[in-house]
Amino acid sequence: MSQTSQAKGRENMSGQDISSYPPHFVQTSDSEPVGRVSNSSSPIIDDWDPLPCIDFQQLDPEEIGKACRDWGMFRLVNHGIPVELYAELQEQAKKLLSLPFETKQAQLQSPMSYFWGTPALTPNGETLSQGVEIVYRMEGIFVLLNPLSQMSGEDPMLKSFRNLLEEYGKHMGRLARFLFEALGKNVGMDPESSQPYLSEATGLIRIYRYLQCPEVNKVEGLNAHTDSSVLSILNQDEVGGLQIFRDDKWIEIKPIANTLVVNVGDMLQAMSNDEYKSATHRVMNKQKERISVCYFVFPADEGVIQSTKYKPFTYKEFEGHVQQDLKTIGVKVGLQRFRL
Repeated sequence: MSQTSQAKGRENMSGQDISSYPPHFVQTSDSEPVGRVSNSSSPIIDDWDPLPCIDFQQLDPEEIGKACRDWGMFRLVNHGIPVELYAELQEQAKKLLSLPFETKQAQLQSPMSYFWGTPALTPNGETLSQGVEIVYRMEGIFVLLNPLSQMSGEDPMLKSFRNLLEEYGKHMGRLARFLFEALGKNVGMDPESSQPYLSEATGLIRIYRYLQCPEVNKVEGLNAHTDSSVLSILNQDEVGGLQIFRDDKWIEIKPIANTLVVNVGDMLQAMSNDEYKSATHRVMNKQKERISVCYFVFPADEGVIQSTKYKPFTYKEFEGHVQQDLKTIGVKVGLQRFRL
């Protein structure tokens, strides 16, 4: 795309500089939005917060268990994540994602990597950005937390960003372990045999920038899906766009400052013998950009998951089937591959 056409795109998009957008998404205001268009009905939006709210400092096992059975998702308050830490992390992420498209591709290298158009689908950072027909209006930074300390020689901005990510990742690992142990007790998991069911070494962060769209709730930033993780812990800005599918309708989840949104992943559903439900959710683009930071944690690759509802399997086997299904039939089949 020429510099002239990029400049025209900037002038016609509410005055916002979009020169950092992937070229595929740069458009004029009178053109159709670029990205997957949703055909589903509008979400239910209420003034009240629909999600069950869990106080981390006064964790009630019955309350959190009910939330995971009924919703597969809950809001976490009093979680202990410093407000200043998240504000700095978000600001640094915005700066990095505002760099020119080519710069992001060149500078963000493993264990950090840049993705766009589709989510980073696997813990190794593999994406389908250039090889799929359906493109989602988003971009982001994929971060493997365990190898971060091995990075060296990066520029000052990346070094500062890495330090923030390491500190944030430690908080996330603490929260995930505590929540997992509480949920495991609820369904009678044996503490010793379930140790490999959650491995902090697998922890990763995806920072998403959902690009602005002229028409609200028309274009999908991320399609309807369940997470393959054990737990996913989301920290989002004030823009909104996250929706959960429940009772045959989409419900928009309000962004509330200083709270986290936690959802059950496929692995925890299998571990709990389907008592907990992996939440189906999506993100719709708004007229403003949206930044979210999501932490995912998985089982150890070779740890065998035992369940009364599924054949024994490892996460490595599960993810292998997911990737094969995406390549051959274009959709994630997930747990159904292993159901008894």
